[in-house]
Amino acid sequence: MTTLAKQAEPAALPQPGKPAKFGIRRIGDLKIALLFIFPAMIGFVLFFLVPTIRGIYLSFTEYSILGDPTWIGLKNYTTIFSDDLFWNAMAVTVQYVALNIGFQTVIAIGLALLMHRVAKSTFIRGVLLLPFLVANVIVALLWFWMLDYQLGIVNEVISWMGLPRIAFFGSEQWAIPTIAFVNVWRHMGYTALLIFAGLQSIPNHVYEVANLDGASPTRTFWSITMPLLRPVLALVLVVTVIGSFQVFDTVAVTTQGGPVNASRVIQMYIYQKAFGESDFGYASALSVILFIILALVAFIQMKFLKGNETDLD
Repeated sequence: MTTLAKQAEPAALPQPGKPAKFGIRRIGDLKIALLFIFPAMIGFVLFFLVPTIRGIYLSFTEYSILGDPTWIGLKNYTTIFSDDLFWNAMAVTVQYVALNIGFQTVIAIGLALLMHRVAKSTFIRGVLLLPFLVANVIVALLWFWMLDYQLGIVNEVISWMGLPRIAFFGSEQWAIPTIAFVNVWRHMGYTALLIFAGLQSIPNHVYEVANLDGASPTRTFWSITMPLLRPVLALVLVVTVIGSFQVFDTVAVTTQGGPVNASRVIQMYIYQKAFGESDFGYASALSVILFIILALVAFIQMKFLKGNETDLD
């Protein structure tokens, strides 16, 4: 029995002189799109837009939760610029961001290259992602116990090797590097997977041409891999820098800003002003300044790293 395949009918072509149908169809698609977006828009408005607008308003007021806000204009902002604790918190935060971004990016690129070239097992990729799946508070408590000065297993090993014990969370010198290490350990697998996805988007024929030209692995990495990874690296840097400026839970669990303000990052300072001293107006002004800083950092990163462009075009 012979079966004849029914030929597909050609798609309808736009009819000149009848633009109204396309306009009506476009309006219909817009309604469907708005219907799907509507639930997410409710959450965005209630939990992001309204609190942001209210926070900006409160930054111009003197407000404790027990009374009504009192409008004081720019007083909170002028006070911030002469606040030594604010500048100390910003310096500590920048130190943490530099350590976290530097080590996390380098280690993540190394892991991504290993996954791309050597370890192609899905199990290994899942193991690398495991620390990211654990809650940040649990990770902080785990390392807090392991790095304890008296009972921590790390100091036991150091002592067994004949070296002096280290107060990882109790020393002004070690507090921020230790907190940065904990967060690098938790996030490096997730960041590596993002970069690994970028590596898979690079066409193999580019590497084949480089191989035919006799390019060494080092030359191939710096002249092909890194330039073609630029859009992904720009995204990773924007996300990780913003996340690093917002570090809070690890500090709250381990050091609570101590010793002697050595680990009091800007988020911890905002929290202490709002919920420790009930100065919500001042804390809101600090939050607005942090928001502006993050917006500028993200804009500069996307502008100079050209995150929306690719060399494959």
